[in-house]
Amino acid sequence: MNTDLSGRTAIITGGSLGLGRAMAEAFYREGANVAILARRQEVLDEAVASISAEPGGAIAGFACDVSDGESIASTHAALVDRFGHADILVNNAGQSHAKPFTSITDEDWQSDIDLKLMAAVRLTRLVWPHMEAQRWGRIINLLNVFAKAPDARTAPTSVTRAAGMALTKVLAGEGAPHNILVNGVLIGFIKSDQIRRMHEASGENISLEEFMANSGKRLPMGRMGEAEECANLALFLASEASSYITGCAINMDGGLSKVV
Repeated sequence: MNTDLSGRTAIITGGSLGLGRAMAEAFYREGANVAILARRQEVLDEAVASISAEPGGAIAGFACDVSDGESIASTHAALVDRFGHADILVNNAGQSHAKPFTSITDEDWQSDIDLKLMAAVRLTRLVWPHMEAQRWGRIINLLNVFAKAPDARTAPTSVTRAAGMALTKVLAGEGAPHNILVNGVLIGFIKSDQIRRMHEASGENISLEEFMANSGKRLPMGRMGEAEECANLALFLASEASSYITGCAINMDGGLSKVV
């Protein structure tokens, strides 16, 4: 199966840690030029140094607040100057934000919309013209399983992720005539920085490894997923191997979701 990305440029938001970093490593190993975006420059620098220590394409980190339109625009201009226009966009930035409905403020709603939905809208709008002109593009939206089947007390995340799934389908329809393939990856419980934050918030006097193992026992496969497993799926969707797949929302959850 051909997953070579040589000559391609990929943007990965939230790319310095967790799932984003695992995807950056996978794309880099396959020869891509990878631009990772995150808020903290020092974390970006560490990720770039670690990833570039191995053979691969090229990688650079760009400090960017993807919830801010001006930050997105200036960062996009900088990465185009460095690598050229993007062929692949992975909208990965975001974190779980879930409360009882009546405790969610207008500010909570707007913050979640800007971070998870509008960031994807704004970046896609910037990369789309080049993809359309060259008749090749890949857009991968990282969502979660509550986008399909939300539970109580999962807003605002479940709502903004559902909007991201609708955006995925709209873009897939518009991109198909131009060979721009757009898909969603719906995450369940994957070992990531988000799980680390859950462990810290839990107050449990156990190690992170024990927390993940205990939490994983409650899942259908009896374990949490690995970030590298998510990266393998993203690599497939970003490559020529996925050349007839678009408009799909793929559960990456080890059987957690009750819907297909």
